[in-house]
Amino acid sequence: MKPAAATLYWLARAGLCLAYVYSGVSKLFNFHGAIAEQAHFGLSPPALFAAATIAVQLGGSALMLFARGRAAALGALGLAGFTLAATFVGHPFWGESGEQRFADLNSFLEHFGLVGGFMLVAQAEMGSAVRANAASPRLPS
Repeated sequence: MKPAAATLYWLARAGLCLAYVYSGVSKLFNFHGAIAEQAHFGLSPPALFAAATIAVQLGGSALMLFARGRAAALGALGLAGFTLAATFVGHPFWGESGEQRFADLNSFLEHFGLVGGFMLVAQAEMGSAVRANAASPRLPS
């Protein structure tokens, strides 16, 4: 990969990870607040979910930003899975109405965009063979 493309690719990954790094560090330095957040969403035991959230947010981000290949793909897929689960827990628009429904539906859809970005990073990190196979039409023999 050319240096400009590699820099752009890293900046894109950093953009995907920014909110997760911020959230993970904030939870790390305010663990009682992280526990309260998990309890608010009905997750039990909240301390375990808080610790797991921090580990996934910071660990997944570190793998995406500083590793390559399968390790970076693992980080991206971990963040994708976390985001998918957190989206269903934190933005239940289907049971709401009015402005709350509008806000949660928007957040829900935006988070699905993040999941898609993480999946693209995972695919890119797994190598060019995956991309080549997906993009190549098959001719009948």
